[in-house]
Amino acid sequence: MEFITFITYRATRYAVIYYERKEQYNMKTKENKWLRAAVPALLLHCSIGTVYCWSIFSQEIADYIGFSKGATEWAFSFAIFFLGMSAAFLGNVVEKDIHKSSLIAAVCFALGMAGTGFFIWYGGQHTHSPLALIGIYVSYGFIMGIGLGTGYLSPVKTLMLWFEDRKGLATGLAVAGFGAAKAIASPIMQAMLDNLGEGGIYKMFWILACVYFVMMFVGHLLLKKPEGWHEPQKKEKGQGILSVIKTRPIANYIGIWVMFYINITCGLALISQEKMIVKCIGLASFVGILSTVSAIFNAGGRLGFSAWADTMKDRNTIYKLIFILSIVFTGLVMITGGIKNGAGNTVLMILVMCLVFVVNAGYGGGFPNVPTLLSDHYGMGSISALHGVTLSAWAFAGLTGNQIANFIVNSTGEFVTDAHGNQVNPTGYQNVLYFTIVLYIIALLMSIFMVRPADKDKK
Repeated sequence: MEFITFITYRATRYAVIYYERKEQYNMKTKENKWLRAAVPALLLHCSIGTVYCWSIFSQEIADYIGFSKGATEWAFSFAIFFLGMSAAFLGNVVEKDIHKSSLIAAVCFALGMAGTGFFIWYGGQHTHSPLALIGIYVSYGFIMGIGLGTGYLSPVKTLMLWFEDRKGLATGLAVAGFGAAKAIASPIMQAMLDNLGEGGIYKMFWILACVYFVMMFVGHLLLKKPEGWHEPQKKEKGQGILSVIKTRPIANYIGIWVMFYINITCGLALISQEKMIVKCIGLASFVGILSTVSAIFNAGGRLGFSAWADTMKDRNTIYKLIFILSIVFTGLVMITGGIKNGAGNTVLMILVMCLVFVVNAGYGGGFPNVPTLLSDHYGMGSISALHGVTLSAWAFAGLTGNQIANFIVNSTGEFVTDAHGNQVNPTGYQNVLYFTIVLYIIALLMSIFMVRPADKDKK
């Protein structure tokens, strides 16, 4: 009897200790997951996301250094390309040491911005200098691109570990910061350009280089994985990326990569023409407001679609919804000739703007769901490296989306002067939709037939 009493007492005591420690751990998690994951992720992503502010100052750069806007546009394309490629090649660095990778991100991003400012200044002193243009390509494209890739990846896995039960919401929060950065920084940049006087364009880059370095460095100091994660990580350590991919049919990963690439390509194709489409349908005086609204849809799609995906049994369902919505609205604008006939027609104007907002939301929503979809299919052990390799799709989309859309616009239809004196090509913009709808249909078919539901019980 005494033995049974002793066993009962010890079992009760151990249970009390276990639940006390579990509660302490839960309280620690509640205290730290925002400070150690969410806040640093926002500091990093709200800084690097300003890469999408390029359109705010690209014309000013071209005018200041004496080159065409088309020539300087390659700096942005290179930045997106090296974002994806640096993420692909440095994913293992992020996997091993987020503090090293986040520091690399802060240094490279700030150095790239400062270097861009220097070569803009040099180009102003030596107009039409090829060295100035190449220097901008290297600084904004290559150096800053490395900061973009490592900065984008560094907080993602950490967020997924801290917010294990709401991984989509967590990654959506950070990536929404990336999308919202343009809406936040654009008016600030415009104000700086208007008030810094002669040479304001290069002074702006130097000031922002300092500001963003401080923000990213603070994020670097705060970023930390949950205690104890190193133990499960060791179980999958040493497994190469190809080996991880081969744990499921290879067509599964190909499907994820291609549909991610298509979503970005189509998004960039339409977004790159967004301002001119708005002018084409007679809303030139509302370009600034509508651009901000579309940026809000972009950021909202990143947060909303990813949080919604947490409630679904198969996270891939979100991509099916994104592609279906994009196909429906693209098809409606094609059938009605909304872009060509929109000027003066309120219904068509609304329809075209709905297409712009839906594509922005879907484009944004595709980003945060990639790491969570990959984790559902391949586990968390090598997610940073695998996510990095998958971001190579972003790299190639950055080189194709804008450029193909520009080619279609410049090769089809004809430019005319609208009522506000803007040179627009209604037929060219309309023809871009034929390109995007075909790709959206291909992506939908891949999401249905190639990316099979993940067996989460085995992960």
